[in-house]
Amino acid sequence: MAQVLEFKLPDLGEGLTEAEIVRWLVRVGDVVAVDQPVVEVETAKAMVEVPCPYGGVVTARFGEEGEELPVGAPLLTVAVGAEVSGTAGEADGGPGAASGAAQGTGTGSGEGSSTVSANGSGPRSGAGAAAGSGNVLVGYGTGAPPARRRRVRPQTPIAPQRSVETPDAQSAPAPRTARVDDHVNGDGSRGEGPVPVISPLVRRLARENGLDLRELTGSGPDGLILRADVEYALRAAAAQGRSAQARTEPHTRVAPAQSLAPHAAPAETATTAAPVIPAPTSGIRVPLKGVRGAVADKLSRSRREIPDATCWVDADATELMRARTAMNAAGGPKISLLALLARICTAALARFPELNSTVDTAAREIVRLDEVHLGFAAQTERGLVVPVVRNAHTLDAEGLTAEFARLTEAGRAGRLTPADLTGGTFTLNNYGVFGVDGSTPIINHPEAAMLGVGRIVPKPWVHEGELAVRQVVQLSLTFDHRVCDGGVAGGFLRHVADCVEQPAVLLRTL
Repeated sequence: MAQVLEFKLPDLGEGLTEAEIVRWLVRVGDVVAVDQPVVEVETAKAMVEVPCPYGGVVTARFGEEGEELPVGAPLLTVAVGAEVSGTAGEADGGPGAASGAAQGTGTGSGEGSSTVSANGSGPRSGAGAAAGSGNVLVGYGTGAPPARRRRVRPQTPIAPQRSVETPDAQSAPAPRTARVDDHVNGDGSRGEGPVPVISPLVRRLARENGLDLRELTGSGPDGLILRADVEYALRAAAAQGRSAQARTEPHTRVAPAQSLAPHAAPAETATTAAPVIPAPTSGIRVPLKGVRGAVADKLSRSRREIPDATCWVDADATELMRARTAMNAAGGPKISLLALLARICTAALARFPELNSTVDTAAREIVRLDEVHLGFAAQTERGLVVPVVRNAHTLDAEGLTAEFARLTEAGRAGRLTPADLTGGTFTLNNYGVFGVDGSTPIINHPEAAMLGVGRIVPKPWVHEGELAVRQVVQLSLTFDHRVCDGGVAGGFLRHVADCVEQPAVLLRTL
């Protein structure tokens, strides 16, 4: 007899509590092997493929692409232990199939899933629970998962401020989890068939404001009704109501509410008024989630907690560029300019260790770190990421070049792991690739400093007492004023500039 096992979103590490479904790699009815990746998810740290610890036939999926799920929420169910015949009738073919996945109604039987046992057993048995790997990734251990807090959707709707009675509302049963085939006219007239809505938030918004979803045309894929469609309809209805009121009383001047009803209680007017939905300004709303949301949170925290200051200096990079050309002409792997700048940074941090530190606010202590884990800002299609080169102070120019190339490629392909994006102690930001000279960057919390490098361009420069055209770069240092004063920051930046102008200065520290 087939056994239906439930696979939950595993703990992805680094304190992450939720992930967004980017792409499903399997459909309902597909046969999967143990450890086969079944879904691609994006966390606040990286995009990863999640493998399934069970082998068998997928009987249900929970969540649609673009939906966020908390750690511990069901991802899919798999029928194992027996041959399963037939496939789901609507794996991805329509709203009805989407309902079984997104709303979590598929449990191995009924619409949107395959029959996995003769007696229609539940999605999980005691034996299956003991045999599975639980709420962890395959290979990370098989113990019972720790208890986690989950966001639970309310099962009873909030009392609406106004309602519109319809045949459905009068004959509606007790509140339950919404499905896309709800809201069907009793007489089979207009609106017959499933309403393409899969989000319970959209349904609740419409229900609280007395809006009939059958009257709407969705702007999503295959006519899917989105939250924006409901909000637009509510704003249009509010505007139409104001226009009708203006036409019925064109010559009436309405006195302020205080003069018309000086003793009316504010609560009374609030209960009789229609719900107020603020009309957003024109434009596109972009959710702050995933990598973009994590960056926003970290930058906001940095601005709140770190009293930063910035100093900068122009440097003649002509000799550094010549040295790089000579290195690459000597044969062997090509040396990148970023690697040379990183080598200069590690040498400067050895002289000024105050900048390779962090502040323990709870203990009111400055923690100076022994290793230099060098982060570098990289712009990708998914946004700004800061991969970290571990133990950068132990690498030479060739080793740094190889690590920068590896991490940059992984960032562009979305393969950076949470470990690749955390644990930095100092950041190098080469914003010169964007064609700009200077910047005052925000420190990557909880680090204490960031070196910014502008573009290297020919400029007039006084060299050996003569005016000449030289390759000039602007260097900027943003630092946490709690860890050091201007003397240390200026000394660090001056040493970096000296190494850029005269690369032979590095020989003192090699």
